[in-house]
Amino acid sequence: MSAASAEWLEGPAWSPRRARWFLVAAHLPFILASPIYAISGPDGPVARHPAVPLLVGSVIGALQLRHSFAAVRGERPRGWHWTFLALVVLVYLPMPWFTGNWIDMQLFVVVSAIMLLRGAAAAVVALLPVVGTLVALIMSPPGDYADVGVVERVAWAAFWLSAGFTIGVVATCGSVWLVRIADELQATRTELAEVAIGRERLRVSRDLHDLLGQSLAAVSLKGDLALRLLSKDPAAARAQIENLTLVAREALVGMRAVARNEHSVSLEEETRGVAALLDAAGIEARVEVRLPDLDPAVQDVLAWAVREGVTNVLRHSDARTCSITARRRGGAVRLEIVNDGMREPKGEGSGLAGLAERARALSGTVSADGARGRFRLLVDVPEETL
Repeated sequence: MSAASAEWLEGPAWSPRRARWFLVAAHLPFILASPIYAISGPDGPVARHPAVPLLVGSVIGALQLRHSFAAVRGERPRGWHWTFLALVVLVYLPMPWFTGNWIDMQLFVVVSAIMLLRGAAAAVVALLPVVGTLVALIMSPPGDYADVGVVERVAWAAFWLSAGFTIGVVATCGSVWLVRIADELQATRTELAEVAIGRERLRVSRDLHDLLGQSLAAVSLKGDLALRLLSKDPAAARAQIENLTLVAREALVGMRAVARNEHSVSLEEETRGVAALLDAAGIEARVEVRLPDLDPAVQDVLAWAVREGVTNVLRHSDARTCSITARRRGGAVRLEIVNDGMREPKGEGSGLAGLAERARALSGTVSADGARGRFRLLVDVPEETL
């Protein structure tokens, strides 16, 4: 298949309407062949009435196309028993008048049997016309072959079966199969596009949650601190406000990067930033994160974990102390964040779920538990990623 044909079948231009026209074009030569041969062939007995075979052939073609259109959808058309019977009658009833010129019309009986019947019935009904015609051609071949020997008659029957009949059956059934595969391909591409869009939405939602959670917590914290310092130390309050605007600008830049899937975080910068943020919140922080030569993917997950963990400390606890430690252990890296002042949870948040999704992408795990007012977040990620 050429590149242009592949693009025509698989591209956006492929549509049910185009599929119908493709099927009509694939069936039309075989629909017209026997009627035309019945009119102009050497044994054509109806040359004085050419409209008769054309009319009968058109009805047979319409019935076959009805069966073929349904087969594309993997269905059988309504009332298919009657349409199949009508097709059989129209193929065989005119044969005494149209003689051997009409025998190729039997291919539509075979094709419809393959499409409509199931199991052994389909095989039997499809083979009967073929076997019967082969026997008839060997016993009494048409035209100039009537007086030749048995070997020549067998050769004539084999030629009819391979060069004409088989090609017609394969072409008509193949066109239906091709359209069905193309439709399935188009549906699969649509489904994959929807999955990709869903994943992108989840990524943007997760990254915005993780990015803005800490940024908004920092803005709130620094705003409250600036208000408290405003009457006592205007210079310090001004510094906090300036710092607040800096955090807001960084959040804006981060939002734009998330939209372009260009946002990245650094474990070293995150630990340094959360240490300053915890200190500003009056929380005693102990940070021990020294992991040189860490895989960038692992570092990214741990940096997001630090951000999410400290955001939860600021928003969902009355912590006075918080420890952040990370160490290598048995081919993996473990990050542990522990804080006191745990409050009772109010529903399930999406931050830890997003963090767990990031860790699972690297075959890692995330666990969280709380007891006696202390909350612990554990993130384990293999150091070697695929």
